[in-house]
Amino acid sequence: MSDDATLRELVPDAGGTIDWAGVLDEVDILAPLANTPQQPEFHGEGDVLIHTRMACEVMVDLPDYAQGSADDRLVLFYATLFHDLGKAACTIVEDGRISSAGHGRIGAIDARRWLWQAGVRFPLRERVCRLVRHHMEPFYAVAGNRAGDSAEYVVRMLSWELSIRDIAALAEADARGRICADMDESVAAVELFREVARDEGCYGTEYPYADAHTRLVYRRRHGAISVDHPFYATPGSHVVVMSGMPASGKNTWVARHAPDLPVVSFDDAVAELGLTHGRNTGAAAHLVTDRARELLRAREPFVWNATHLSSRVRARTLDLLYAYDAHVEVVYLESPEPVIKRRNTNRDTTLSNTALDQMLRRWEVPVPAEAHQVRYKISP
Repeated sequence: MSDDATLRELVPDAGGTIDWAGVLDEVDILAPLANTPQQPEFHGEGDVLIHTRMACEVMVDLPDYAQGSADDRLVLFYATLFHDLGKAACTIVEDGRISSAGHGRIGAIDARRWLWQAGVRFPLRERVCRLVRHHMEPFYAVAGNRAGDSAEYVVRMLSWELSIRDIAALAEADARGRICADMDESVAAVELFREVARDEGCYGTEYPYADAHTRLVYRRRHGAISVDHPFYATPGSHVVVMSGMPASGKNTWVARHAPDLPVVSFDDAVAELGLTHGRNTGAAAHLVTDRARELLRAREPFVWNATHLSSRVRARTLDLLYAYDAHVEVVYLESPEPVIKRRNTNRDTTLSNTALDQMLRRWEVPVPAEAHQVRYKISP
């Protein structure tokens, strides 16, 4: 397994030569891309690995790469290296057409685990993963995306997850790093995306919402409110939503920082009902939800303690909380893999380390726009 120092050594200087032998030797997760085909109409160069190499060669020659710090270049290089990582798992051939729907989301999850195990620092790792997750957005923001969101909405919300400057650079490298007939159209789409962000005042910075609640409602209503003035917040419960892998320290954090608050806990419900992890969990989920509803109706503050590892699982919890006008603070905890697995082995639990590994296939770190506030507590 590579480490942070080795990965940094592989990052080329601006306009420099990429040590592809070293990259492919160290970054073994790229290997399946050599056997992953692409639609020739859009990728006449061949398999995904060929395209990845071409995109990286373009990236190191871009002005945004040259103007960045050493950390910026690391982020841009590895985001480009991993941008199509998910295609290995997502690519299908149907009726003679090759497609890879959802590869950004899967690629971000795969990249996150690999970079975590390599010891890449949390802020840099998440910058890479968020770019991988959203790398297709610039191509469709102006022309129209599947959700029907406006380009203004897309850049405003993305600016709270990543740098618009960075994702535009990645999209440009992606567009130029292939053999196709529509390159000029793709590059033009990226430049229009840049212009929208500049017009909205969020090119390289977060969009300036009136306050956190306005930002949250704007996101959840897909732009269907004015952001010129603060949006009225109906009084509700203040809820701390815990998120993090098993054995990451969530219970300890709650005991130290919220000792007087009621706690609804999936693990507690599993134990109370005498269940084991992964079996008949629906009953535990119903028990937790019922208890949360009681507190929400009373507008009482409380802690919702669960792993909430995937965005989809968190969304179910958050949808319920926001339906009751809760003010939500997400607290995300993380520790290195050896620490997590040692703790898990030593504690009283039915969750094995093998099962924990399976959970990491759904690992998506909360992003700032999901709640009124998101706090990250990362242990070295």
